[in-house]
Formats: sequence, structure tokens, C-alpha cells
Amino acid sequence: MTYTIEGKTGAWEIVVGLEVHAQVISHSKLFSGASASYGGEPNTHVSLVDAGFPGMLPVLNQECVAQAIRTGLGLRARINLESRFDRKNYFYADLPTGYQISQFTHPIVGEGTVEIELADGTVRHIGITRLHMEQDAGKSMHDQDPARSFIDLNRAGVALMEIVSEPDIRCPEEAGAYLRKLRQILRYLGTCDGNMEEGSMRADVNVSVRKAGEPFRTRCEIKNVNSIRYVMHAIEVEATRQIEVWEDGGEVDQETRLFDPSRNETRSLRSKEDAHDYRYFPDPDLLPLVVEQEWVDELERALPELPDDKRDRFIKEYGIPRYDASVLVAEQAIADYYEEVAKGRDARLAANWVTGDLFGALNRTGRTITDSPISAAALGGMLDLVSDKTINGKIAKEVFEDMLETGDSAAAIVERKGLKQVTDTGAIDAAVADVMARNADKVEEYRGGKDRLFGFFVGQVMKAMAGKANPAMVNEALKKVL
Repeated sequence: MTYTIEGKTGAWEIVVGLEVHAQVISHSKLFSGASASYGGEPNTHVSLVDAGFPGMLPVLNQECVAQAIRTGLGLRARINLESRFDRKNYFYADLPTGYQISQFTHPIVGEGTVEIELADGTVRHIGITRLHMEQDAGKSMHDQDPARSFIDLNRAGVALMEIVSEPDIRCPEEAGAYLRKLRQILRYLGTCDGNMEEGSMRADVNVSVRKAGEPFRTRCEIKNVNSIRYVMHAIEVEATRQIEVWEDGGEVDQETRLFDPSRNETRSLRSKEDAHDYRYFPDPDLLPLVVEQEWVDELERALPELPDDKRDRFIKEYGIPRYDASVLVAEQAIADYYEEVAKGRDARLAANWVTGDLFGALNRTGRTITDSPISAAALGGMLDLVSDKTINGKIAKEVFEDMLETGDSAAAIVERKGLKQVTDTGAIDAAVADVMARNADKVEEYRGGKDRLFGFFVGQVMKAMAGKANPAMVNEALKKVL
């Protein structure tokens, strides 16, 4: 179903392309040996190269190149064995050299694709136009002094990958799914931590609208949006604004805008620059970048199993539904946890406990899978007690909550609380006989055709045995007597 926004003149279609800036995970910056780690006192992670001192020459960081190639391979994109760095000229106070070293006409990664899955199960493929490397700028701080702005160059020169999508996105939900999937791939690869709160992943959102079947109309770019929720919201707000402009007889100007979530609006920042405005030219201090196919092949062989491949393997190997598999591969740490729990056990039961009780507990306590109070080995040990009928499913819930609070093993809790499941047929038969005697009227009703009373009898026997009876044996015993 096509997503549209209704205006005064009928339905409008949204067209979106995203430019995602992903900070490369590396110890040092793209062209200097200064630390690339986040934080630190202002201007403590700065080399003379980053500060733009005269005569300082950039030296390319090989690990950053490797990270870009890994990312390109993860996006199933073409790796260009020859690429080039250019100077992109513009002035900002936090850009000491007056230019940014970037890639323009010859990026290191070409066309690729990202598969996304929407809430209704629809699968779409979003095209990747290119991935190029560039250096980040510093940071201007306007809230430190009433009369002056301060500059922090810690971030200046940090390696970025700009991942540019085709204008294939047609609604906010698709944009959100694309960003979540892209972040997932980057994290699996270990090339970017995807932390949008710290700015290590942020998006420029290009939005236009059109009537069905029309060519593309003028687009506007919403700059530096740092959360997936805000990206989705900004698309809706900007598309609505453009529709109103067109329907009132105006023209949408190509420009860069800022999204203000508190006011639920986008605001004009500046007219949108074209490539010629930046006066790109090859950086005279850097040779063209040439990589060997053999090195690319070596990097590809060392790649981890990617999310889509892992999801398909979980479905095939563990026999779990596609939805559960997708949830379990959302993060590498979750997938690893699940595999340890499921190994040699009932994989469907393991999936139910991980995605149900465990995720619920983590949400309640504000924890993540990496600091879960119940380890994968401990949860697996509890499931072993269920499988060998030491405890039943109901008792397992009680044991799980105790494990959360105390950190004790399931076996220790069962022993301490005396929760071992009763499988003694004599004890179960005695409890059944007692329930039958106390509910003779209901026995007659059941035998007269009220089959739904069977659940009542099961509940009464389980209650009489403090929930410790084996449910299957209780059912069997009741059927025999009734």
C-alpha cells in the first residue's frame, strides 16, 4: 500500500533520501595520530594537522580505509579499488583549514542495497548510491559565554563514512526501518557504534513531495538529525510544509533547514549549496587511493555473520518464526546470548523465554543484554530443569523472578524453596480423588456433558498440590477418573 499525505488538492507522495554520517571506529583520526575517542577535555585530542597549522601534511589511516571497505561489503556494495580525496572548500570557525578533505567524484564504495522489513512484514530494498570517507569538523559552543563562542577541535579530523541512499524511501516508517537496519549492520561489523546521542551517527534528511507519477520536485535537506524518532517526525513535518507551499501556488526553494521538535517545525538555515559552490578539487597532499583486490578479499573473509544471514540461519537451524529470529538478531549480543541458551535445548522454548520473560525483566530494570542479571548459562540451566520435569512452567516463572533478585542458580532456588515438581503418581492420584470427593456435584455435571469443567478440576488439583504437580500427569489422572 502506497503511503500518501492528503492535501487540499488530493494525495501527495513523499520522496526521501538519507545521507548518514557514521563515525568510524578507530583509535586515531583519518589523517593524524590524535586520539579519535569520544569526550575528553576540550582541545586535548588535537594534533597540528587537525588544527590546520601551516606545513602540516595529512597521512591516511589504513584502519579507517579497512573499516570503510568492511562497511561497503556489509552493504553488498561495489568496492572501488581506486578512489581519490578532494578538498571541499567552505568556511566554518570550527574548520581551521578552511576546507574539508572528502571524496567526491571517486568514492571508495559504489552502489549497494539495504533490505528493510516493515511492521506488516513487507520487505523493501533501499538502494545505496555511494559511501565516501571524509574528516569531521570541530564543534562550536555558543553557551559557554554571553559574548563569545568557543571552539573544541577534539572531533576535528575524526574519520566519517557518509552513506548516501537513493531516493527510494516513501514514508517515515521506511526511513526509521532503514536507519535501524543500517545501524544494526554497522554495529555487527564493528565499524561504527551507531550512538546517535553522542553524534557518532547522524542523518541529513532530503525530502520532497510529488503527485503520483510525476517526476521529482525540488527537495530540501534537513541537517544533522540525531535520532531515528526525530528523522521520522521531521519527514512528516517537512512534507506537510512543502505540500502547503505547492498548494498555495508557491515554489519550494532548494535549501538546508533545521528541525525543531519542540516547535514541531523545520526552519530555513541557508540556501542549499550545489557541488560547484564548494569548489572541489583533488587534494594535492594526497595521492589517489589504490587498494588491492587481494586485501579486499581478505577483509571479506574475516567479516562476521551479518544480520540477514544470521536471521535466515536461526529460522532454518532452530525452527523459530521469522519474527522471533528478527528480534533475536537485532543486536549481536542478543543473538550470542540466545544461541548459548538454545544450544542443545528446545530452541523455540529458549526463544520464548529470551524474547518474553528476559526482555520484560531487562526493560523493567533498565538493563541491556550485556549486563543482564541472569546469564545465558543460568537461564539455560533453568530450562534444563523444565525439560527434565524437575519443575513445571508455572514454577519456572517463580524461579526466574528469584534468579533476578538473588542471582542464585535455578537448581539452588528449587532446592532452597522445595519447589521440585511432584511426579509421584500415587500422590497425584490421591489429590485427584480428594478433589473428586469434594466436588461430587461438578463431577456429575462434567459427566453430563459440561466438558469445560475439566479446567476447573485441573486448577483444583494443582492448587491442592501447591502448583508443584506435573500438569501432564494431572491431566492424565483426571481423564482416567472422569
